[in-house]
Formats: sequence, structure tokens, C-alpha cells
Amino acid sequence: MKDNSQRQSKSHSFVSRRSFVAACSASLAVGASSVAAAAPAIRTSTRKRAQDNEQVIIGTGDYRYKVDHTFCQLPKRFKWQTTHNVCVDSKNNLYVIHEGKSKRKDHPSIFVFDPTGKFLRAFGSQFQGGGHGIEIRKEGSEEMLYVAAYQGVKAIAKMTLTGDIVWYQKAPMESGVYKEGEDVSTKSSWNRKGFLPTNFAFLDDGGFLLADGYGSYFIHEYDKDGNWKRCFGGAGKGNGKFKLCHGLWVDDRPGREQHLYVTDRSVNTVQVLKLDGTHVETKKDYLLPANVDTYKNLMVIPELKARLTILNEKDEIVARLDDGQERLGQIDKLRTKPKQWKDGQFVHPHDACFDLEGNLFVAEWVSTGRVTKLTRVS
Repeated sequence: MKDNSQRQSKSHSFVSRRSFVAACSASLAVGASSVAAAAPAIRTSTRKRAQDNEQVIIGTGDYRYKVDHTFCQLPKRFKWQTTHNVCVDSKNNLYVIHEGKSKRKDHPSIFVFDPTGKFLRAFGSQFQGGGHGIEIRKEGSEEMLYVAAYQGVKAIAKMTLTGDIVWYQKAPMESGVYKEGEDVSTKSSWNRKGFLPTNFAFLDDGGFLLADGYGSYFIHEYDKDGNWKRCFGGAGKGNGKFKLCHGLWVDDRPGREQHLYVTDRSVNTVQVLKLDGTHVETKKDYLLPANVDTYKNLMVIPELKARLTILNEKDEIVARLDDGQERLGQIDKLRTKPKQWKDGQFVHPHDACFDLEGNLFVAEWVSTGRVTKLTRVS
């Protein structure tokens, strides 16, 4: 899972959803050449049928995964919508958040499934039309759910695992980076004065970091009670500044100094920062990286251009699951055409999380929603 010790615990540069597919096609050749250049150092994905039960297996070597695109069984009374993020709790239950539809406030945006994929419960209708980030952290004897919502919701919340609200907040006006009224607004503000939060990262002192990935491009720090403390980052050209700070994660893999990893999605990079926001390193050769997750010595970075990248404890790329990239340039608006999706291929991975056993769940930004389980093959 997203490291159990923690989780049980358009403006100038924005790549909009309307232009995303076009951007994929335009830059696919560049991305493909980058992958080819790096190929000798990594294991690229292969896809085959497993002989025992005809399931698709992707990956190579130590990083081979059995694919199940239909793991989550949603009751007929609910509809899959655009899936955004995933996380698991200490019982290995899976939580999936949808963007949802603002006109369907009677429909929940968060769905919970047991370790076999059986539906358990649903809640979170208040996030319909803006559901985005979701994380779990253990606090004392209880696990808490953190939710970030953008679009017409523009809020963050802390909840119990059954959906009871602990606190619910809008834009932190004390930061001085938002326009007047943004703390009560429900109008999408695709500019650097708007609040459109995307994801969380957790700190050892009980506080947390929040990426305002579609809004101000600032990263905000809050204390354990949800009080705003400070912010850093903002719009700019790298080295601690961002053009779309979409996902973030505090890396505490064994033997490593804690650093903050931030996916600067629209410029295809992952920035590594100290926890105070000081720039350490910028990692390139990504294709719209969307989020980060860790498990033991491994890190996974889902990329919207049909790829998952897995790194080891030295941040060396050990696998890339990327068989679907070519089709993004061949089929217009593939995200809206599930009949043309292929088993074992991704379309637009938006988030990925490890479960307690090192398997992966992948949520994709596709119109009908899709969550895939990748079970690691020994």
C-alpha cells in the first residue's frame, strides 16, 4: 500500500483534459525515443497469456504481474464514473474515488471493496463533480481517510473509513495566495489564484502536505489538527517551482533520507525536495507522471501516457509496464472507447497504490472508470 507506516496510518502551462489526448499524440514520438534510449537499463513490459488460467501476465523478470481489469465488483445500483485515485487500509480493503458528476449528488464518489473485490460500502456524495485525491493514515488506534476534491467542490476533508466527516475545509486564505472569496467558491477556477487541490503526503509529526495541483501550484503544510502552517512552491520553471504539481509522496523507504517526491506532470518530471521545499533533484524521462507510491524498497509512478514505472531503493528504473502507448496515437479519444481497450494494456493510469502484499491497484482516467489489480507473480 502507500507505505503502510504512513498511510495506515487552464492557464499558461496546464495540460487540460480537452487537450490531453492531442498532447499524447503530439509527444508520443518523443516519449518513445526517450524510452528506447533508456531501454538497456530497464525491463520493459511484455504481455502473454498464462497457461494455467488464461489470464494475461505483463512485465518481465522479477516484475511480472497477473492482470485483472474487473477485480472490483460494483453493484448495479451504482455506475462507474471517471476513476481518479486509490488507496488501501490495514485490512487490505481498497478505496476508490471517482471524479463523479456534479448533477448526481445522490450518487457516492467513494467505493470500498474487500481483498477479493467484493463491494463493501459507498459514501462521499459531497465530492461528486470533483473527487480526486484519497489517502489513508493510521492515527493512534484509528485509520483516517483524507480526500482532496477539485472542480466545483474545491475542498479537502478528513473522514472516518465509513464516511463520517472529522473536518472539511476550503482554500487556506491565510496563505495569501488566493483571490478573495475562494474559500467559499464552488466555481472551477483554472488559474493560479484558484484552489483546486489534488493529493496529500503525510508527515511524521501528524501533519500533512497538500498539493494544489490544478490551482495555485503551491504545496501547503498543515499541522495534525488540520491548521494551515505554510506553503512553498508555486508556479515556475522547476527547481522547487511547478507547472502542475499533481501528486506527492514522502519517501521513507529503508536506508534513505526522507524526501518529498512531487510529480510535475505537464513537464514530464518528478522533483525531489527536502521536506522544507528545498530542491534536491529533478528526474526526467516520464510521460505525464501523475502520482507516487512506495512499498518496502519499491516506488511506483503511474504515468497518464499508458505507463507504470517501478523503481528500486536506489531510484533505478527496474520495470516499465507500457504496452499500450502506441495505441494512444492510433485511436482518437481511446479513453472513451472501452470496446477498443486490450487486456494487459493501460490507457491513462492516474494513480497506483501497493496493497499489503506488494500487489498493485491502478486507477485510470477513463470515461467509464477502470481499476485494475496487478498481482505480482513470484
